[in-house]
Amino acid sequence: MANKNEALPEHDFPAGIGKPATRAFIGAGYSRLQQFAKVSEAELLKLHGVGPKALGIIRRELEGQGLSFADGAKNTND
Repeated sequence: MANKNEALPEHDFPAGIGKPATRAFIGAGYSRLQQFAKVSEAELLKLHGVGPKALGIIRRELEGQGLSFADGAKNTND
């Protein structure tokens, strides 16, 4: 089991995403924000620790870069 004080691998996720979601993303192989433009929100929601709040933060960051999730869906639950 990993030490809770152990640093997470390098990533460029926006501030505000909780550690459970960050660990889930890294565990699934994501480390760069742009990678989320190749995956749907529904697929990311299947990851344990990822919820509407984290997806909302990522969605706003992607939109700020002119990108969106692969499905282009807008989740109105955040």
